[in-house]
Amino acid sequence: MSVKAPNLSMRRRIQFISFVMVFVITGVLIARLAYLNLINYEEYKKKASQQQFKVTSIAPNRGTIYDSLGNELAKSATVWTVYLVPVNIKSDEAAKTIAQGLSEILGVDYDKIYEKAKKEKSYYQIVKKRIEDEDADRVRQFILDEKIKGGISLEEDTKRYYPYGKLASTVLGFVGEDNTGLSGIESYYNKILSGTPGRIVSAKNAWGSDMPYKYEQMFEAKNGNSLVLTINSVIQMFVEKHLETAVKEHDVRNRAFCIVMEIKTGRVLAMSTKGDYDPNEPFVIYDPNAQKRLDELEKGSDEYYAQLKIEQELQWRNKAVSDPYEPGSVFKIITASSALEENVVTANSTFTCNGYINVAGNNIKCWRYPRNHGTQTLAQTLQNSCNPAFIMIGQKLGGALFYKYFDNFGLNKKTGIDIPGEADNSGLVHSLHSLTELGSESLSYLSSSAFGQTFKVTPIQLITAISGILNGGNLMKPYIVEQQLDSDGNIVEVTSPQVVRQVVSEDTSKQMANFLEQVVELGSGRYAKVKGYRIGGKTGTSEKLDSGDKSARISSFLGFAPADDPQVAVLLALDEPHSDSVYGSVIASPVVGNILADILPYLGIEPQYSEDELSSMEMSVPYLLGENPYEASNTLKSQGFAVKTIGEGEKVVKQVPGAGEPLIKGGTVVLYTDASATEETVTVPNVIGLSGQQASKALTNKNLNIRISGIDISQGNTKAVSQSIEAGEKVAPGTVITVEFVTTDELH
Repeated sequence: MSVKAPNLSMRRRIQFISFVMVFVITGVLIARLAYLNLINYEEYKKKASQQQFKVTSIAPNRGTIYDSLGNELAKSATVWTVYLVPVNIKSDEAAKTIAQGLSEILGVDYDKIYEKAKKEKSYYQIVKKRIEDEDADRVRQFILDEKIKGGISLEEDTKRYYPYGKLASTVLGFVGEDNTGLSGIESYYNKILSGTPGRIVSAKNAWGSDMPYKYEQMFEAKNGNSLVLTINSVIQMFVEKHLETAVKEHDVRNRAFCIVMEIKTGRVLAMSTKGDYDPNEPFVIYDPNAQKRLDELEKGSDEYYAQLKIEQELQWRNKAVSDPYEPGSVFKIITASSALEENVVTANSTFTCNGYINVAGNNIKCWRYPRNHGTQTLAQTLQNSCNPAFIMIGQKLGGALFYKYFDNFGLNKKTGIDIPGEADNSGLVHSLHSLTELGSESLSYLSSSAFGQTFKVTPIQLITAISGILNGGNLMKPYIVEQQLDSDGNIVEVTSPQVVRQVVSEDTSKQMANFLEQVVELGSGRYAKVKGYRIGGKTGTSEKLDSGDKSARISSFLGFAPADDPQVAVLLALDEPHSDSVYGSVIASPVVGNILADILPYLGIEPQYSEDELSSMEMSVPYLLGENPYEASNTLKSQGFAVKTIGEGEKVVKQVPGAGEPLIKGGTVVLYTDASATEETVTVPNVIGLSGQQASKALTNKNLNIRISGIDISQGNTKAVSQSIEAGEKVAPGTVITVEFVTTDELH
């Protein structure tokens, strides 16, 4: 059967339809091209450019953080990132060689490296970040040995180091993987420290490979600026040494803090929180108690990771600026100053303590109850830290004036110190309304506030306010960064001391310094005494009213020196100590005394000893071995020591105490002149519970020496609470026994 050819009409129809289809398709293509080139031009231009160029980032060096002496507290060093360029790894054998070699050098899993090496279309696969120069050199040598061309590359980077480890860690903070500051100064000044990244723009050919260097353009990185802190690393070390000892000795459960401030300027010379951490390894838990809590949970569980986060954030937290607390009796400095300034009390005013005081129907007891302090002057109320007396002073001042000074001292707002995390305590203090408009309730608030309870302030607020009292009356803005330097070491910005306002008169300032010196000389702060220096201060033992543990206390002390020209203040607190005593006078003030004993000579403040102090000064025992006994005896007597000679020999063969050991003037040095005599021993008596005079006599009668620890036994009302060598031990005559004394009165 034959098929007829299409007739003319059909052919024309087919031609017409074909024409229309071509026209439509052509129109669609033209419209699409127009869209790509006109409407979406920039987007596709960018994509095309990306296909033609490779941009490599150049990390800037992060600025250095120096202490006030020029020591590097935080610095950046060059490290390296090792990465693969899989498009240049041409065989499976080469991928295996690379994986094996880098695994051995860098300690990275072989399979992971091999998997990355096999990504044939990739130009950038990171093997390991931030390796040190030594490992980087080993990688370079491996590339040379194996003649690897283009498959492995190294990229320069920086890593943050903290040369002093834990020192000032809660102040400095630390950085994350990307060198961004995550806490402390590192976070607060991150923008200044970070600098600006640079970049290298390289041309790529049609196959994606880098073209010669002439097609490369570099935009240099701008290194970050450096900071010079007010922190003095030597003073910081003194503080941390004594604070850490106190935390361990008194089993402090909720950390401790200490701030050292230059009184006249507001410069922070030291700031520490214990427990803390090492910013080189900030995610490691350092507190044994925290680790114990973690160990009780199943490792890897949601509960474990939740608790781990809590513990990490806690150890990073700067307690000195971030944790408001009840200041307790240290706040009495503020109350007394305000009352003096307003002339509602004078140095001659008296206050009678009956052991308690009734406020709005409630009896508030003195710490000495059921005993009392009787009638006291203003100075004595501070020495005795008498709560009923300060309730009277607060009531004389009245709610409105109390609030006025509370506000003037800046205790209801942030200080503005240049460190992150400063707490806003505005919701933790009494308002003017609550102190004046609520009748008996206002009276209760005022009365408790007068001795430092029922409100919270931050440590930095408190030491700033009290420094303002001691420096002549000027409230200073505290600061911790002294200078900003550019990458060439040029000074670009300087912080100068800033007076916020005058808070009290110079006369009030001098009176308060004198009163607070008497607190240390005669009152509750006597454990803070430092021979040769005039020390002032105030003790504090505050209840934690919002704690579930009714026995929880904060033991604190604020000390300063010299009392006749205050230069430096130290505020220290132990949060929830578990010790024989929790009074700030007993466990906090000695720590501040030890800190001041280290700081003051370092600052060039020379001691000036009284006659009593000189008579009880310790001196080093001279070296006398091999000397004629007669001549040795004369040497000792000329230096103020007593002498006891044992044996009939012609030379000194042994001495107790030994050469270089400290011994008070009048102490006895025992000289042995023949070997047989060196075997002589005496039995150490038990002096615990004895008075100072009794303990001294008991040891002297045994030909033993005494070293006094704690308080001066000449003050009377003392008893021994510990001795360095236990009773019953046999020791050589002349051995020094250290005995710690406390007052027989409780101290608040």
